[in-house]
Amino acid sequence: MFYLLDGTKEMISEKFIGFYIHGSLAMGGFNPKSSDIDVLVVTNSLLAINIKVELAQFFLINSNNPFPVEISFMNGEQLEDWKHPSLFDFHYSENWRERYEKDLSNGTSLYINDKQIQDADLAAHITITKHRGICLEGSPINNVFPSIPRSDYITSIMCDFEDCLEDIERNPIYCTLNLIRVYWYLKEGIISSKQEAGNWGLSSLPKDLNSTIQKVISGYDSIDFDKKELQKFKDYIYRNVQMLL
Repeated sequence: MFYLLDGTKEMISEKFIGFYIHGSLAMGGFNPKSSDIDVLVVTNSLLAINIKVELAQFFLINSNNPFPVEISFMNGEQLEDWKHPSLFDFHYSENWRERYEKDLSNGTSLYINDKQIQDADLAAHITITKHRGICLEGSPINNVFPSIPRSDYITSIMCDFEDCLEDIERNPIYCTLNLIRVYWYLKEGIISSKQEAGNWGLSSLPKDLNSTIQKVISGYDSIDFDKKELQKFKDYIYRNVQMLL
């Protein structure tokens, strides 16, 4: 983890305000087989294009070595003047790998440029950072990040919720746990890791869903999920979430 911090600080230099861990690693639910290292970095001003090039090169080398990295860079102005979906300066995740590789190999600037892009997920990332995050180095979390309106957080997590309803057969473990996590938040206001949500679901959801949830918690890729059991689970969660919105 500290190699990511040290490399980032070296590239952004005097712009550095803080390096913050959120997600499963911060909440004690990190799974070496499936989890990302989730990071927010805050700077005091916009990043120049040459710094973004260095960041892209750095994360292309260091993400998936050994764990995938999902990291977003924001500056103080974007945080102080909060709008949802929020702007950000630079983002890296494995979904962006091919885009950056093409820009760097072709000398293009389709993705590495001076544009500020919106990301609806940042409302969720910041909320989790405020409640469960870890400041690895820099200014304290509460001094840097605003309190995100609950409505923005719900809008953010519901985007992923809708995706998971569609993708549950293709990615049953992630989607089932995430659907439970959203339901738990809407029902009781708890911000949780996917692992915590799975354990809550096992003890709190109807017993006839337990076998599906138990499969998900075990996390074995070789487990077969029946379409009917996934549909039954999805129908239950969707129905109950709609009642809470």
